[in-house]
Parts: sequence; structure tokens; C-alpha cells
Amino acid sequence: MADLVEEEQQVVGIDDNKLVHLEGSSGQGEKDMGPATGNSIHRSSSRPQLDVSKAEIQSNVEDKYPTILLPNQSDDLSHLALDIGGSLIKLVYFSRHEGQSDDDKRKKTLKERLGLSNGNRRSFPILGGRLHFVKFETRKINECLDFIHSKQLHRGGLESRYSDSVADQNAIIKATGGGAYKYADLFKERLGVSLDKEDEMDCLVAGANFLLKAIRHEAFTHMEGQKEFVQIDHNDLFPYLLVNVGSGVSMIKVDGDGKFERVSGTNVGGGTYWGLGRLLTKCKSFDELLELSQKGDNSTIDMLVGDIYGGLDYSKIGLSASTIASSFGKTISEKKELENYRPEDISLSLLRMISYNIGQIAYLNALRFKLKRIFFGGFFIRGHAYTMDTISFAVQYWSNGGAQAMFLRHEGFLGALGAFMSYEKHGLDDLMVHQLVERFPMGAPYTGGKIHGPPLGDLNEKISWMEKFLQKGTEITAPVPMTPVAGTTGLGGFEVPLSKGSALRSDASALNVGVLHLVPTLEVFPLLADPKLYEPNTIDLADPKELEYWLTILSEHLPDLVDKAVASEGGTDDAKRRGDAFARAFSAHLARLMEEPSAYGKLGLANLLEMREECLREFQFVDAYRSIKQRENEASLAVLPDLFVELDSMDEETRLLTLIEGVLAANIFDWGSRACVDLYHKGTIIEIYRMSRNKMRRPWRVDDFDVFKERMLGTGDKKFPPHRRALLFVDNSGADIVLGMLPLARELLRRGTEVVLVANSLPALNDVTAMELPDIVAEAAKHCDILRRAAEAGGLLVDAMINTDNSKENSSSVPLMVVENGCGSPCIDLRQVSSELAAAAKDADLIILEGMGRSLHTNLYAQFKCDALKLAMVKNQRLAEKLIKGNIYDCICKYQPAS
Repeated sequence: MADLVEEEQQVVGIDDNKLVHLEGSSGQGEKDMGPATGNSIHRSSSRPQLDVSKAEIQSNVEDKYPTILLPNQSDDLSHLALDIGGSLIKLVYFSRHEGQSDDDKRKKTLKERLGLSNGNRRSFPILGGRLHFVKFETRKINECLDFIHSKQLHRGGLESRYSDSVADQNAIIKATGGGAYKYADLFKERLGVSLDKEDEMDCLVAGANFLLKAIRHEAFTHMEGQKEFVQIDHNDLFPYLLVNVGSGVSMIKVDGDGKFERVSGTNVGGGTYWGLGRLLTKCKSFDELLELSQKGDNSTIDMLVGDIYGGLDYSKIGLSASTIASSFGKTISEKKELENYRPEDISLSLLRMISYNIGQIAYLNALRFKLKRIFFGGFFIRGHAYTMDTISFAVQYWSNGGAQAMFLRHEGFLGALGAFMSYEKHGLDDLMVHQLVERFPMGAPYTGGKIHGPPLGDLNEKISWMEKFLQKGTEITAPVPMTPVAGTTGLGGFEVPLSKGSALRSDASALNVGVLHLVPTLEVFPLLADPKLYEPNTIDLADPKELEYWLTILSEHLPDLVDKAVASEGGTDDAKRRGDAFARAFSAHLARLMEEPSAYGKLGLANLLEMREECLREFQFVDAYRSIKQRENEASLAVLPDLFVELDSMDEETRLLTLIEGVLAANIFDWGSRACVDLYHKGTIIEIYRMSRNKMRRPWRVDDFDVFKERMLGTGDKKFPPHRRALLFVDNSGADIVLGMLPLARELLRRGTEVVLVANSLPALNDVTAMELPDIVAEAAKHCDILRRAAEAGGLLVDAMINTDNSKENSSSVPLMVVENGCGSPCIDLRQVSSELAAAAKDADLIILEGMGRSLHTNLYAQFKCDALKLAMVKNQRLAEKLIKGNIYDCICKYQPAS
């Protein structure tokens, strides 16, 4: 098929579900150059500006592309930036997205109560946009020009109100790289635009600074094939050494934003490797030369220390027998011609010679300027495992282990991103690490570095290529494959070229780069004791056996999930086709992770579970368990009045124990647990709940109830005031929320504590969402005056708010409120929560985390500034054994007083 522009799945909307896409294949870096002539980025105002002031997420869960409201943005804007290198053109552009708005009195009241700005929490988009990242081969620059023209990007986009004459007048596009000069006349001739040329190093440094400050695990080390992600405090980032290995090598000392100096370089770089390699091996491409190195043995060409000392080490000066004494040195004494040497051995010897020298020179410059960090990037690196290993070995060797080489996951788009940021108002400067979320939608397939098929314009086209390129096994329930299906690459929009044998190259361990979601409304949870030390994941999947177990669990659960998803959409043919595509996509993700555990960055169990939910949403399954949740809510609400009567007949101490038992018993309902799914076939939801509650026996496996009871009720004459505000992180729909957490919330309200129910922003399994909770509370309030008054005071009962007869009563009541947590996963990362939750937390002195996802898979070891209670029933035998040395269905009641 024809080679075409990278498919539109690289398109990213600026919203809370689909946003910035940085595609991870490097382009040709700059050649060895003289000192930079300018150390700050020129801000151009020649094109309409992107104004993100007071930006707010505006979306609906059924909207395909929810976006960010830009209230101060004019209708006409188009940022377009290019990095035109010797091999690749990287293009970044911004486009608008328009929609309708909606209002909701309850949400507005809640925001006013929490001190937030007026507006909607979740509604249809009004005006937002997307950043698109696309690449072309430089030799096919006319395809790039055709692409720009087809979308009218040089005129403000297809939606622009500019006329041709107005749009073309003084039209300017930001560009960097040598091609910005070489092809300036071509752009003027074909598109009628001028290229505003930005300094290459300015852009490179600006892009690197943004990524290192804004993305949590952007940097990683690579030694002996093992990746380790490095968390860098953005307050302690500078100074560092940026080594850009293109045709030549530039070494840049970066002291801050816009503050840098090219301190060294070498003309022996990627161009040297490719040039000599082409002459010596007759390879036709850079990738082919790299592939040869994987099969080489450099000891047939290089003179090693052991060759000089009879196979022995030179231990006196610390040289092992395998150390290279002279690259290509062995060829001097051998009576062989070029054709007598294997091209594979020549390629490897070249790679080592150049990589070792780059690593050594880089370390010496870091030593010269007392720099702690060295980051490598550029066309020569391009995610090649052996190249990274060789450079890392050199840095470690020459520093005696005192320094490490580090690499960047997104380094391929540093220049293009920096050029984009050179616009006066690009909207990226003030983004923080907690405002970026990376997702991994399915991308286009690559074979031999070439794209198969046209750009994917919509979901139907995506499914079509998946049906063609992603082969599905005979049984969807088959175990996760240890190796990928032949012909399957390009997950997450990442290029992994295939060899002629249609098997992944041995350097296919390169990292995938996904979609960066810009979500300005996310904040760090303010009650974390120390956000820098906080790690959400309890289970670290670095252990291969642990990873294989959980990947297999997710694979085995897949058929049931697909059935639920298809049924939630009415079982139509379209739903079945999308369900099949989801199964193929998620299976391919699992296969990729089995092959390369760090392919998507640092991996925890929470990341796996979140990836599954994102994959469902990618194929437009909004809520796979919708009908099940509704049925279980109705069944639980029907018996709630009897539970209230039972609780009210108890003394205070007995009632508190019964309430905690009820929460633990009701937490058994979890469609994400295979053991619990099996239970559903043995009785109704109420029967299972009663069975679970009757089996509650103390002591639990983790049992801090007595300490919690003392804080709540006191002992003897020692009494404590009630908590001011409690945040209840709720889990599942049905009995879990209705018969477990709502009665506990009622008890806290009875004691004078404000209660905030914290629920998912988006559906995940059978978890209750913030959009569903008000209706559940309203139904429960019909049977309880405590809940009714609190719900009215908290703005949950909109009709009651309008009734002026209740206003006086409501004003003196303790409020019950609902906030969304900012995520759509069974787990929660408290480094990225909604602004509503962050605002609600400021007055809270009690946190209750309920359920496996929020208090076991994540946050089991989390420390907080306030009192915290973690409640969960363990519904997985392996987790029970590993975390609490117990068994399935054991319970956790973990109370931690304020730290």
C-alpha cells in the first residue's frame, strides 16, 4: 500500500478523555553546530492566539470528544508548528471543537458551597480544541503540504471564518530544523505562507524542559536491557546536560527555562554511523543497519584487552578481557578483505565505537560543569535498546558508577513541541505534572517502517483495520500470548518496524508513547501527608510472575466483560462489532505488556485496570454495567427502610459496629472479581448480602475497629468532638453504596459531621458514579429525615431547594454532598483528583476509603494529614496472601489517626 501520513488516531483533543498525542519516533537531529545565538524563545503574535485562561473541562460521558471550555478564546485560531529535519517532518497543530452548553442547579450550588467558581461540573462542550501531532518523511514533503492544504491549516482550519485573501495575508507558520530554511520557498509557493524560523536549540530545550517538568515518568535509565523510570522533582531539575545525537552531536548545558549554552559537541554521531555503515555494509536504510547490529559479534573486528593479554584481564588498571582496546583494531593483523567480514559484525562494531565515544564525551562535560543529570535524545537514539545500553555502559564505566545516562520517552517531538511553544500564548507553560494524563489508544499498524492504509478518520475505519491487521485467536479466552501476533505493531501510535520474517525485531522493547490529556482542573489531593513520597500502586508489577498473573486474570475476565458491554448497547450488530474490536485491542495491549512490561511507562496494577476502562471508552462503550447497576440499586433500595429501622433500634456502640460490618459485607459485590461473579449465580443480591453480613466475625484480618470506635464514641469520661467533615470514597453500586456506605454516612450526619460522597467521574465496572449518586440519595431520603435534610442542605434535592418552606430548616442542617473524583477507574491516584474534591478536602478531618480498588490496589500504605479509615473485603486469594497473609473474603478495617 502507499505510504501515507500517520493516521488520525494521533489526533488529540484538549479535553478530559482524548488529548495531546506525542508520537514517539525521533527525527533527524541537528548537525554539529556552533554556539547558540539566542538563549530565549521569541514569542510571535503574528497569528491568532490560544487563550486558556479560566479553562474548564466541559463534557458529557456520551460525547465522543469532550473538551475544555476556553471562555476567553476567540473563534478563529490556528497554531501550526513544524520541525523539518533531514529525515522526518514533525507537525503540530491546534483545531477547535464546538458544542452546546447545559446547566445544572445542583452542581452550581455544590460549587458555591465548596467555594468553587460558578459553572457546570460536566456538560456538553462549548468551545475547546485539540492538539494534533503528525509526522511525514522529509523526502515526501509534498504529502505534508497536501495534508496542510486539505485541512486548510495555513488558513485557520476548515472552520475558520477567514476568507482566502484575509487568511493568506501575512500568514506565518512557526518552524524549526534545517528544512525551515531549505523549504521556505516551497511553502510560500504551494501554500502562500511564510515560515517563521525558530532556533533549533531554543526549541529543543523548550520541548525538553516542558516534558521533564510536566510528565511524571518522562525520564528513564536503560542498562542491560532493563528500563527503570526516574521520578524527577521539577524544582530540582536544573542544571542538566542535554545531549542531542543527530547527524552530529550537540551537548547543551541547560540552566533553566530559556537559559542554556552549547558547551561541546562532536562531529562523530548518527551521520557517521549511517555513512560508514552504508559504505561498509551496503545497507539501504538506517533501520536496516541497526537491525544488523542485533545479530553481530564485534569481537571478530574489535581488538579486545584479552586479545593483547592472552585472554586475561588487565586487572591492575581495572580492564576486563572483554573491554574494547581498539575499535576495528583486529582487522589490522588479519589478511581479510571487506567481503570476508560479516555486515552484522561491522554494524555492531561501528555502533559500539560511536556510542562509547558519545557517552564518554558527555560524561566528561557533565564532570566539567558538575552536572548531576545527563539526558540523551535525537535521531540516533530513537528507542533502540542496544544503542541506549551502549551509551549507558560508557557513562557508567567512565564515571565509575557515579553517573547514569537517562533517556526521554517523548524525545521524538522535542523540536516540534518547542516550536509550538514559541507562539506567544500556547497554553503549555503553566501546566503541572498532575494536569497531564497519558492514554494509549490503538494506533496504525507499521510493517517495515511503512504505514498500511489511509488515515483513520473515525471509529468505523479503526475497527476495519483492526479486523484486518489484529488477528484474533480461536478462543478469546485463550491465555495472554507470550509473543505478539505476527504482523501486529503500532500499539498506542508507536512505530515498531517488522523484520522480513514478520517477527518483532529484538530492539522492539522501545517505549510506546500515547496520548497526553491536558486536564487543567486536576489537582493534587491536599490531605496527602507527603505528595513526593506518595505511591498509589500497592502492587508493583516489576516481578515478571506477578505481571503474568494479573495479565492472565484480565485476559480471562475479558469474555464476560465483552458480553456485558455488548448487552449494555442493546446487543446490536454494531455493538457486537465494537465489542469484538475492543477484545482485539485490549488483548493486543496485554500481549504488548507481556512482551515488554515497561512499554507504556512505569506499570502498576492500577494502570492496568485504568487501561481496560479507557479501551472500553475508546470503542464507545460508555457504561458496560449500566443495566446491572440499575437493577441492583433498585433491589437494595427496596430493603433499605428495614435496615434503617434495625439500626435505629440499637445502642450507639452496637450500631457503629453493625455499620462497619455492613460496609464490609456489602463490599462483596464487585463485578471485577471472578470469585464474586461466581457468587451472583448462587442467589439474589439481598441473599448474598445477608449471607455475607451473617458471616462477619471479629477479629478481622486487619482490625483497628476498637481504635476507630474510641475516636468516634470516646471511652469513659474521655469524649472527642465529632469530625467536621468526612470524605467517603465510595465503591460499587447496589448493596455496597445503598446498604453499606449510605447508612454509615447517615450515622456521621447524625453526629453532626458534614459528609461528602466521593465517586467516579466516569463509569468503571459496576462502580457508582457521581452522576448517579444524587438519584440514589434522593430515593433513600424518602425513608429517612436525616438523609432528606442533609441532602437538601447539600443541594442534592433540587426540587426541595426551590421550596422556600424548607429553607430555614435546611440552613441549620449538616449537609450531605456529592463530588466527582476526577477519574474513571476502579482505583484512584490521589496525585490527580478533581478540583471539586480538592476544594472539599480542605475542611475535611476524616477520610474513609472503601473497596479493593481505592484502599487495597491503591492507597493501602498512603499516609494522610487527617484521620483515615480503610475498609475492604479482599476478593482475590493472591492479594490476600501477599498483602495481609490471609485468605479470600478476609476483611480490612485499617484506621490511621492524623499523621
